[in-house]
Amino acid sequence: MSTAEEMGRQQRAISVSEFFEKNRHLLGYDNKAKAMLMIVKEGVDNSLDACEEAGILPEIYVGIKEMGPEKYQITVRDNGPGIVKEQIPKIFGRLLYGSKFHRLRQSRGQQGLGVSCAVLYSQLTTGTPTTIVSSTGDGKTHRYSLKIDVAKNRPIVMETNVEEGEPWHGVESRFVAECVYRENKQSVMEYIKQTAVSNPFADIVFDSPSGRIEFKRGVGRLPAQPREIMPHLYGVELGLLTRMMASTEARTMLSFLTTEFSRLGKQSANEILLKGGITREEAGKTVPHTKMKPRRVTDEQARRIIEAVKQVKLVRPPTDCLSPLGTQLIESGLVKELNPEFVAAVTRSPEVYRGWPFRVEVGIAFGGSIQSFNVMRFANRVPLLYQQGTCAVTRSVQETDWKRYNIQAGKLAEEPLVIFVHFCSVWVPFTSESKEAISGYDIIIKEIKLALQECARKLSIWLSGKRKSAMISKRKSTFERYAGETANALSIITGAAKEDVERKIIEVIKDKWGEINGGEVEGEDQETGE
Repeated sequence: MSTAEEMGRQQRAISVSEFFEKNRHLLGYDNKAKAMLMIVKEGVDNSLDACEEAGILPEIYVGIKEMGPEKYQITVRDNGPGIVKEQIPKIFGRLLYGSKFHRLRQSRGQQGLGVSCAVLYSQLTTGTPTTIVSSTGDGKTHRYSLKIDVAKNRPIVMETNVEEGEPWHGVESRFVAECVYRENKQSVMEYIKQTAVSNPFADIVFDSPSGRIEFKRGVGRLPAQPREIMPHLYGVELGLLTRMMASTEARTMLSFLTTEFSRLGKQSANEILLKGGITREEAGKTVPHTKMKPRRVTDEQARRIIEAVKQVKLVRPPTDCLSPLGTQLIESGLVKELNPEFVAAVTRSPEVYRGWPFRVEVGIAFGGSIQSFNVMRFANRVPLLYQQGTCAVTRSVQETDWKRYNIQAGKLAEEPLVIFVHFCSVWVPFTSESKEAISGYDIIIKEIKLALQECARKLSIWLSGKRKSAMISKRKSTFERYAGETANALSIITGAAKEDVERKIIEVIKDKWGEINGGEVEGEDQETGE
């Protein structure tokens, strides 16, 4: 047997489960402490998405119980709509299975990897199957115990049963995995706290190894529900366009362009066909070949269509596929969890990168219970705790000149200040499959910086008033401190009663500076300070 034949015999296809079994670090399972965070994160993110889509105010329970040395049971339970019986094994026991990858609307998950990878990690490290309990409110509770067939990327149901009882709806998932529990800036505790900030409409109970903590909801309403949109031609590349034309049910190119892409009218479609060379002769003129069948378009013609799109001015994609928090919810979340002295928030107008719409929101909280500077990064309301140095948010914060806004700063601000940055989009450009940092597209960094600057200006105005108030208060207290000695000296010189002189000095001080409230000084010229 030749060397080539021997090498050929050794080659085989692998499943996606096998790939991630050997490369779990790509999904964020770098170490045992981070693994615990990832399992909790995937469970909570799924719960929040399900509740919001069903219009239910989330009530989420997270429990972590130590089972042995570096072995923990992790439980996540919600009051969502539940999962139908047939879908439970597929959702939890098959990688790259889900409903979010093909839907262009804002959601926490995108790839169909999250919770099934938590099942995979659990069975890899402890060999224990994952338990899932679900009910849709019909009085029947479905209980599954399952693993993943790694070679075939499909679920192995170890045990299943149905219980009838009092109606309820929701999902409980229980994992037993090799983990380490710690409380630091990249821990489960910090993730849940930041989740409570970015989701102030959720009730979250966390039973940690060190005790129970409850994060009560601050508002009683959900954000607006995002709507699904069609892809936009500005974000479609050659390979995707070719595949769409091969699988479309549209009979003509005109119908294909106007029905399968967002905000593309007949006039723009005709212009694209004409510039892309999809034409025919009619009465001695070259006109768009609108009736050409999409499946008959060649690769070269498809390439020319992509080039033509760059030359045609198209209407931007709709933005109702996004569901920003809004300034009120951001401020409510920051006040609820951080108890600051000052808070402000900004929601920017929608922008577009590669045909995908996105919005940037920024909040700033200062003073109060805040002890040091911190940046909270969020993508579609999910906290990002790792890879801070490679994230577009960190770069934007570093490139902001904080000194211009009366904020002491070196490379970063050096005040008791928390910066909240929320990036929401139908497709977040993460730097890796672990979804921990946002790619640094120029338009994204520009929008984040503009939002930071707008919030910083509000903080600057407040700080100026606060510091001016402190200066005036100090000056006023100095005069009040020496009022008695001054009155005594004037009494000796003039012969007037000391009490009368002191009373008049106090009246002059009050007339001069009045009352000092919230950074505003009554009785003083605000421009001159005199």
